[in-house]
Amino acid sequence: MTPPTSSPSQSAPAQPLAPPASGYTPVPYEGPSFDEALALRREHLNPGIFHLYSQPLMIVEGKGQYLYDKDGRQYLDAFGGIVTVSVGHSHPKVIGAQVEQLQKLQHTTTIYLHPNVGLYAKALADKFPGDLDVSYFTNSGSEANETAILMARLFTGSETVIGLRNGYHGGTGTTMGLTAHGTWKFPAGPPQNAIHATPGYCYRCPFGLEYPSCNVKCARDLDDKIQYETSGEIAAFIGECIQGVGGVVIPPKEYFGIVYDTVRKYGGVCIADEVQGGFGRTGENFWAFEHWDVQPDLVSMAKGIANGAPLGAVTTRMEIAEQMKRRIHFNTYGGNPVSMAAAKATLEVIDEEGIQANAKAIGAHLKERFLEIQQRRALIGDVRGLGLMFGVELVKDRTTKEPAKAETARLLELARERGLLLGKGGLWGNVLRIKPPMCLTKADADFIADVVDEALGVIEGGG
Repeated sequence: MTPPTSSPSQSAPAQPLAPPASGYTPVPYEGPSFDEALALRREHLNPGIFHLYSQPLMIVEGKGQYLYDKDGRQYLDAFGGIVTVSVGHSHPKVIGAQVEQLQKLQHTTTIYLHPNVGLYAKALADKFPGDLDVSYFTNSGSEANETAILMARLFTGSETVIGLRNGYHGGTGTTMGLTAHGTWKFPAGPPQNAIHATPGYCYRCPFGLEYPSCNVKCARDLDDKIQYETSGEIAAFIGECIQGVGGVVIPPKEYFGIVYDTVRKYGGVCIADEVQGGFGRTGENFWAFEHWDVQPDLVSMAKGIANGAPLGAVTTRMEIAEQMKRRIHFNTYGGNPVSMAAAKATLEVIDEEGIQANAKAIGAHLKERFLEIQQRRALIGDVRGLGLMFGVELVKDRTTKEPAKAETARLLELARERGLLLGKGGLWGNVLRIKPPMCLTKADADFIADVVDEALGVIEGGG
């Protein structure tokens, strides 16, 4: 961005972009140096754990929508700790609830009675439509999806589970088998009783069709897939209503209605993976599945559920939930009183501070900004999102839609240099994933758009 010139013949230098002032002064960092921390990581952490940037970023503090590195530099966190920080880093009410509980009791399992787990389960049930009112708590989204699939198989008496191509459901055995995204799958044996259907990815339609004249073939193809690739008796379908890791893919409005009807036709139940899309992030509705006017049989969730505290959950109907009574089963950390206190406080903050309405309003403004930038920047192929679950797909050519993989990686580095932290996704890593804490302001949204615009200008200009 260039300020007014001092005279018709002399231009002032462009002012560097900077994140909006947070009004917060970070605490001076005391601890291992960058080199020491990096050496510890390299020597003692599994090398498969990757870091996002070419030069690792050492984050030591967070407040609201902002993060601070070891030197006290401020960054706008537009990725929300991978869509996990829902109401802001170190929110005082959420932190306070955990501290208060820690001073009384840090841990007890579900083999004993503690009020926190029941209080939160009731508060969560009140957020669901219909008879989704019984929850099972875990430690992560992967674990929640594993549990949902287990309950579905027990309830139906069938084994086959259908996922979606380009979908992601976790890093455990069953969930990796249902993930259809080669970047995140290890060559550790084929998945058992898992098949993958066609997602509603209109920008890259595998049938080469266009909506709505396509008659939503991606959804209707599921009937043939079940007939050809299964016994005709299935346990479940699991799908993210907005694919997160896959690049914020949003299907046509009819898609999930057709898919859910087909699944139930063959005896299966429907699992909505709300690990990233839930808790008001999409703005208009509290749960992403509500945008498609469908009612799942089970809902899995994690990430933003407790604003960063380790927690996952599955909510379902009693007739499905009671299948877990068939054997002895419990979860050591699931439903622990500290995570429950954090989750309940997070839910209260979402309501008290109008977090969902803010996601809707700020997300709409951000989308308008990116649609305008798309008119000027040829690298932007597609802009899509609901609320503050937002994706910008970069391509080298809008006709061929060749993924701009290197350009996306370069953009993330340029954004970091300007004080903005972004995510990326899609099979080729060419989709900007913008999913910040939902306390984002309009000024923050403008900063995100301005930084991406400037970075694209640098890339397109060969800088």
